[in-house]
Amino acid sequence: MELNTVLLTIYVLMWPVIVTGTLFVIVRAFIKEMRKAKREGRQIV
Repeated sequence: MELNTVLLTIYVLMWPVIVTGTLFVIVRAFIKEMRKAKREGRQIV
């Protein structure tokens, strides 16, 4: 296998990991805000 092929494969496979991490952070923050709003008795939207 050529080096270019290996680097391109790593680059393509890296994106799902980055997207998953970003989505995890966003969802975690949303859940935290939702719980806080519920404790304070207010709506999130």
